[in-house]
Amino acid sequence: MFGYIYVNEQELKLKEYTAYRSFYCGLCRNLHLRYGRTAQMMLNYDLTFLALLLTGLYEPETRQEERRCVPHPARRHPMVANAAIDYAADMCVLLSWQKLRDDWADERKLARRAAAARLHSAYRKLAKIYPRQAKALEENIHALHEAEQSGLRDIDTVSGLTGQFLAEIFVWKEDAWEQDLRTMGFYLGKFIYLMDALEDREKDAKRGNYNLFSQAGFIWGTDREKEIEAILTDMMAKAARAFERLPVLEHAEIIRNILYSGVWCKYAALRARTEKKADLAGAPGRAKER
Repeated sequence: MFGYIYVNEQELKLKEYTAYRSFYCGLCRNLHLRYGRTAQMMLNYDLTFLALLLTGLYEPETRQEERRCVPHPARRHPMVANAAIDYAADMCVLLSWQKLRDDWADERKLARRAAAARLHSAYRKLAKIYPRQAKALEENIHALHEAEQSGLRDIDTVSGLTGQFLAEIFVWKEDAWEQDLRTMGFYLGKFIYLMDALEDREKDAKRGNYNLFSQAGFIWGTDREKEIEAILTDMMAKAARAFERLPVLEHAEIIRNILYSGVWCKYAALRARTEKKADLAGAPGRAKER
């Protein structure tokens, strides 16, 4: 789960893309310096989006510098640092510990258990600093695990559990903007859950894991795809409307690129990849539904 709220690179100006990457690299460095390599490996685009959004809304004092890093040692590149990035890094650790623990429960992979153990101390400290966010995470991930164990197939209910905890994570400060931020987090969380379910459908079927769409047969090019796409479109429309109510000027065009275009690039890539695999395999299930 996570990594679906990304830019459409081809539609960004060079200056905008450089600014976006400076947030991604800044969050990466922040995670490494404050929480170590394990946390740095949990870096994702969704928390980069949160850092960008909160920076645009609250306009905290921001520092920019150019540094080399291990993944890109050849030349220096810009990185930004501010309080919004600190918060996004904290939320990344909270989310990552819960996800690693959940992965261990589902897959019993020792590497996941070991990574969770390395983040446990940081998680406990952050849970005391952010009790509202930690409580939302723990309660809704537990409820999600129970829903999946019971085989619940209600799209709105199951995806809404991810929406509930991401809604609280999006609220940095409880102020005049919290309701719109909560709304954005809620619908983006639902969108992320459904995208993850679509991407993992085949893998989950092979492993016998729960998946909302595991009983759907071939999806792309059928009425079921139209239904799912309509649900995803509605979620992103509600998230985008909440964003447009916020007084964001700085980085607004990058955020709009993500909300109106970037998320659909991921969807289109998933659709194309799955259709190609089905064509190569002869797609027997596909033929039945056409």
